[in-house]
Amino acid sequence: MAAKRILIIDDDHEIQDILSRYLKREGFKIATADKGTLALDLVHSLKPHLIILDILLPDINGIELCKKIRNISTIPILFLSCKDDASDKVLGLGIGGDDYITKPFSPSEVVARVKAHLRRNELLKDSHHKKQTISFPGLEINTASYTVLINNKTLTLPAKEFKILAILAENPNQIFNTEQLFDLVWKEETTGDLRTVAVHISSLRKKIEPDPANPKYIRTVRGVGYKFAPIY
Repeated sequence: MAAKRILIIDDDHEIQDILSRYLKREGFKIATADKGTLALDLVHSLKPHLIILDILLPDINGIELCKKIRNISTIPILFLSCKDDASDKVLGLGIGGDDYITKPFSPSEVVARVKAHLRRNELLKDSHHKKQTISFPGLEINTASYTVLINNKTLTLPAKEFKILAILAENPNQIFNTEQLFDLVWKEETTGDLRTVAVHISSLRKKIEPDPANPKYIRTVRGVGYKFAPIY
């Protein structure tokens, strides 16, 4: 099996070198970039399986770069940051990040998280290939191709948002509380913030709902959780 490609985006060359050494020992193929513009070129040409992304870059911050990457790819993105504030973590996860690692960090822990995200991504793809397309008026969720159609227009979702949508749509009218959704979507991660569930659902609504302020698909059941209410 071909080695998985990891793209490390960080302007600190020492961090690049440390992570590269640890990941290469595990058989990964590594590419590095110290600027956002170069990173975007590599995302197109290299087509990495996972990205490790520093928040602070010299030409474009990691948050904006993540948004650009999410327009073309759903691969896992692991943020690196010296900021440990909960609001920064929620922001990073809410705009499409899959994990948030605070500096200083243990290189071994980063390797473990990389493996966990790649493993989950493969399991998710395998399970999707075994399932049928989920269709509702104006909305089609293809769990085989990992795509969503809104009124016949293709929509690319980050992996976490797609997983939330698929779980809810596969179980229409079933109520899931925040803890259940967090466990189902982030179950292999050792750290996390339950508030990120609400952040991801808010982002998801903006993309699939005709009126995000008055959602028709993903309903909030006050004091309980969320459910998918099909429109017929």
